[in-house]
Amino acid sequence: MLKGLLPRVLPSDIGVRYIVFEGKHDMEQQVVRKLRSWRYPDSVFVVLRDQDGEDCRIAKKKLSAKCSEAGKPGVLVRIVCRELESWYFGDLTAVEKALHTSGLARYGRKQQYRVPDEIRHPAAELSKITNDRYQKIAGSRAIGRELSPDGNKSISFSVFLRGLRQICGVCD
Repeated sequence: MLKGLLPRVLPSDIGVRYIVFEGKHDMEQQVVRKLRSWRYPDSVFVVLRDQDGEDCRIAKKKLSAKCSEAGKPGVLVRIVCRELESWYFGDLTAVEKALHTSGLARYGRKQQYRVPDEIRHPAAELSKITNDRYQKIAGSRAIGRELSPDGNKSISFSVFLRGLRQICGVCD
């Protein structure tokens, strides 16, 4: 998703590299080693993780401590409230375009979907309202290319973008 979104958010002279982990446990085990071994001096780091039912403040505190342990105290750590798919509920028009379907935007007016960050199981809900057209990897790639950086109803998404722009020195 980020590969489709970030080129539209950051200036082209900012190079982005992704370090992908196999889930949150793999991240927690390897993030210190990965950050310590990074050899590009003027790099900034952003660590992004799903909340996955954990208290987001505790998750953020744990990851921030690991970044400090790695010698990178200025890392931007963001926890997606609840799952990445919450961000998609914040822009259902983008989901419609990406999945080549119609009628999804109306779900954003329903009580249970009005606050994307409070949807209990957003991935399952997204599969449900798209009649299983949404698949995690392919769907995220497609949605990332359509997701609008402005006007997303997910507070978590807005906080992430604001922090990203700030750490990269990009003004809104």
